[in-house]
Amino acid sequence: MNITRRTFLLGSAAAAATGAVNASALARAATQTHGAHRISAASGPGDVVGKVSVGYQGWFAAPGDGAPINGWWHWSKDWGRPPDPAYNAIKSWPDMREYARGYPTNFAPLRNGQPATLFSSYDQDTVDVHFRWMQQHGIDTAALQRFNPVSGEGPTRDAMAAKVRQAAERYQRKFYIMYDVSGWTQMRTQMKEDWSNKMSALAALPAYARQNGKPVVCIWGFGFDDDSRPFHAAECAEVVAWFKRQGCYVIGGVPTRWRTGESVRPDFLPVFDQFDMISPWMIGVIGKIPDADAFWLSVNIADKDYCDARGIDYQPCVLPGDLAEHQRAHGNFMWRQFYNLARLGVAGFYISMFDEYNEGNQIAKTAETVDDAPSNFDFAALDEDGIACASDYYLRLTGDGGRMLKGALALTPVRPTAPVSGSSAGLATVLSLRSRVNNRYVVAESNGAEPLIANRDALGPWERFDMVDAGGGDIALLSHTNAKFVTVDAARQNALIASRDSIGARERFLVEILPGGAIALRARANDRYVTATNEAKGPLIPTATPVGGWEVFDLVIS
Repeated sequence: MNITRRTFLLGSAAAAATGAVNASALARAATQTHGAHRISAASGPGDVVGKVSVGYQGWFAAPGDGAPINGWWHWSKDWGRPPDPAYNAIKSWPDMREYARGYPTNFAPLRNGQPATLFSSYDQDTVDVHFRWMQQHGIDTAALQRFNPVSGEGPTRDAMAAKVRQAAERYQRKFYIMYDVSGWTQMRTQMKEDWSNKMSALAALPAYARQNGKPVVCIWGFGFDDDSRPFHAAECAEVVAWFKRQGCYVIGGVPTRWRTGESVRPDFLPVFDQFDMISPWMIGVIGKIPDADAFWLSVNIADKDYCDARGIDYQPCVLPGDLAEHQRAHGNFMWRQFYNLARLGVAGFYISMFDEYNEGNQIAKTAETVDDAPSNFDFAALDEDGIACASDYYLRLTGDGGRMLKGALALTPVRPTAPVSGSSAGLATVLSLRSRVNNRYVVAESNGAEPLIANRDALGPWERFDMVDAGGGDIALLSHTNAKFVTVDAARQNALIASRDSIGARERFLVEILPGGAIALRARANDRYVTATNEAKGPLIPTATPVGGWEVFDLVIS
């Protein structure tokens, strides 16, 4: 039986971006450390705290691979029929160049002339390739997804657990079992039996993840208010307590707004409080950079405070973005999440997901261009927004995000990872500012000869700036029109103008997130907020101490 994948729209991006923000969250955001940061968790370092974990589905198969399921598992809508444009079950096409074996599909050949083949997770070589990529890019731990093992999928999933164990040992990675309760009606008894009779043996092995000296197990899906998880709080609490009595460190994969109760079944907060670590689900909740900023301010900060107060470790999800929905912005969407969460001092990152080609949120190697995908289907490739990206880009980006989490890379809002190794193309993070006063873009007027002013309806070179890391979490703005840095010009009554060749104190700015995902820009020259003077009829000048309407901008990162 094909279990529905885990995409839940628990609130639209617009709802996430306009949620109420309390005063304490704003205060926390305003005083957030921008230069140095550290992981702040109830637990000390282990295999999940202070680490980058990835969700690993391992659920792809093909006839002829030897898997007991003997079908096009998760590649096709009908597992008995090879995937083709009508029966396709994926959003993205994998880069197949490093797999030892590919299985022929009913897609037309790739536009580059290569056959349209797909891998099987059941091949040990495939799992080895994936775990080698994890090793190469500093991904510490894989959460192996385990749906109902008593179903017809059970024997294949049992074999996948053994294959993951072998790959983890070979490439010195850690893994743990993540039980997904979706569609598992007898999970209360069967999950315990599965752990006792099968999975606990894996937990005794060196490659199995441990935290606080305990084997890690995650239970995903408690508290979701939908028909696929119809469990009551009391039975879920009993299951969590049972695992803790077995000596496990238990992670809860919980609804997005687990703390406030939206789309959550009644009486589940005490259940969530039992977990050693909380990891809220995010797929379908954010999809753009302002969404990520708004969610950080309105939800992540309060989630972290709640967990800290109760001795719970907080491991939020980080998404690369749905490639088919054009969410990725060549890595800027993912990097914004890494930056926001690292400066919050979260316990670790959970990447959703490693190999989720079905939802288009995979970080595993993916078709670089449309030439690398079947000619008879419109798969979005990594260069869909016009920026060339190597197939390993999101693995490298995750590696850099992990280094920032661990303090090996200085905290920076500027994405440091080149889309193509060895090339500077697309490396710059390009931004524009749009004033909320008149909904117009800020321009370096007269080719940069005049002060910045918000009076343009469209974007061109005069309205674009490179966001440059100025150190300590600050940025500088390098104008595309004249390759000069924006400065607070004392000779022009402190108006902002693009006229400097290098970065000094007067060229440094701090981007502060406001409710709804808008931003304010604080000039380090005088520690005041940039205002669009005279209702944006005058130049941009840092004169404001509180933020009012004239100081609110939309940050457009491209």
